[in-house]
Amino acid sequence: MTRSGAADVRAWAELLRVPALLTVPGDTIAGAAAVSARPTPRALLSIGSSLCLYEAGMALNDWADRDEDAAERPHRPLPSGRVRPAAAFTAACALTAAGLALAGRAGRPALSVAAPLAATVWAYDLGLKRTWAGPVAMAAARGLDLLLGAAATAGRFRPALAPALLLGTHTLAVTTVSRGETRGGSALPPLAALAATGVLTRLLTQGRTPLSGALAASYLATAARPYLHAGLNPSPPLTQRAVGGGIRATIPLQAALSARSGAPVAALLTVALAPLAGRLARKVSVT
Repeated sequence: MTRSGAADVRAWAELLRVPALLTVPGDTIAGAAAVSARPTPRALLSIGSSLCLYEAGMALNDWADRDEDAAERPHRPLPSGRVRPAAAFTAACALTAAGLALAGRAGRPALSVAAPLAATVWAYDLGLKRTWAGPVAMAAARGLDLLLGAAATAGRFRPALAPALLLGTHTLAVTTVSRGETRGGSALPPLAALAATGVLTRLLTQGRTPLSGALAASYLATAARPYLHAGLNPSPPLTQRAVGGGIRATIPLQAALSARSGAPVAALLTVALAPLAGRLARKVSVT
């Protein structure tokens, strides 16, 4: 690959925040575990749909924020000129279409969840994220992604509502903290996220297996320390680390949810993604 080609690949990897992509398959796995369904080809279609919709949101996010990033984060791919805004918007549209098409192949129940998921992603990026409803919308999107996995593999998702709520609560906390990434600000969001993490850890360990307890402890260890540091000093660098820690903690949380549903193999498969996500995060920022 030429130097120019390698630079283009890195620019798109930054735009799409590739390390965070590894937090997506666990949604489908946890959703399938919640409805006691074994993985099927439809589960793979669901994972593909989730990956496409997630990356559509990443591309659309930077397209919508290009003017703000020009002032606050000029090194990002769009304001730095490494990726054209039109290309980012086109990618968002194409990835959304691909995500919906894959969900449609997985069946009508999956498409009935993927459609509002895609709508939530677009609504968040194009307006809601700058309002009080932004973190709620992001939490809803993550919860819907877990329900997509359940609907694709079993044609139903009601038993997955509880784990979707837990995952959504974690996402709500991370997204609220992320609002201070560039400016810093109040200590309240990271401290509230720390408290929420403690409550979620407690819920994951009540009356469950040793594996779910160990995974819940891993979740707490990944998220709690950066939240505490940001709470003590809510500067932009420490806030960014808190957001990164919260994103990485999604994987052990998903694994704990699978173990909690009685799917230890699925849990171990999910948590196996964490080391790779960590290595990639050292090369490409997840925030």
